[in-house]
Amino acid sequence: MKRLVSIYFALLIAAATFAQSPTALWDEANQAYSEARYADAVTLYQTVIADAPVLTRAYAPVYYNLGNAHFKQGELSQAILAYERCLRLNPTDKNAKYNLRFAQTQIIDNIADTQVFFLREWLTTVRNLLPVGTWMWSSICLFTLMLVCLLLFAFSRSIGLRKAGFYVSIICLICSAVAFANAASLHHRDSVRAEAVITRGIVNAKASPDRSGTELFTLHEGTKVTIHETLGGYANIEVGNYNGWIPLTTLERI
Repeated sequence: MKRLVSIYFALLIAAATFAQSPTALWDEANQAYSEARYADAVTLYQTVIADAPVLTRAYAPVYYNLGNAHFKQGELSQAILAYERCLRLNPTDKNAKYNLRFAQTQIIDNIADTQVFFLREWLTTVRNLLPVGTWMWSSICLFTLMLVCLLLFAFSRSIGLRKAGFYVSIICLICSAVAFANAASLHHRDSVRAEAVITRGIVNAKASPDRSGTELFTLHEGTKVTIHETLGGYANIEVGNYNGWIPLTTLERI
């Protein structure tokens, strides 16, 4: 019996140590960063991320600090990648947005941006305001409220309440559909992971997915691209008004 009790308490202690390890690593990584040991900080932040069972909004600060550590070491592409991943988890992080914009100003490139229709750009901005889980729960709550308003419309004896229930139910249905569409769009974005960052210093995009292909344009480290398809170790990417093939080893998905 005593042996079983000893084993039980040993397991409890081990479990507590395991549960506290991410916090201990986080503190150790922050300490390394504050002491300008940026390489050690990068390793520790990456360990915290690798040990995470699920990457939630709570891990956004880890990616933010990881980006800062990379930037301090002059690793521009990895810094941009970390800031982008931070914003995937927490789209409202103002510090990550600012640092990302600043890091992007350091990119040496001559690729002109595609002119995006302002409405599409606005809709994308609205979509990115909240994470996918928040949009989904908002959609569910609004749909539930719509059902309540429909019941009010169907069974209320007051003409005023029936009108209010009818109009509010329509508004809730529209808002629920918008929230669901945003959630679906974000889920598709995160599942497909079509956006990527160039991690090599200089990359020549070619007209075909092979070494003998004609060189079309040049990309530099830190440039964000969109992957359309992959073939034989190459990715067909789009950036600005340009489209070409580059080796998969020269980029990393966000």
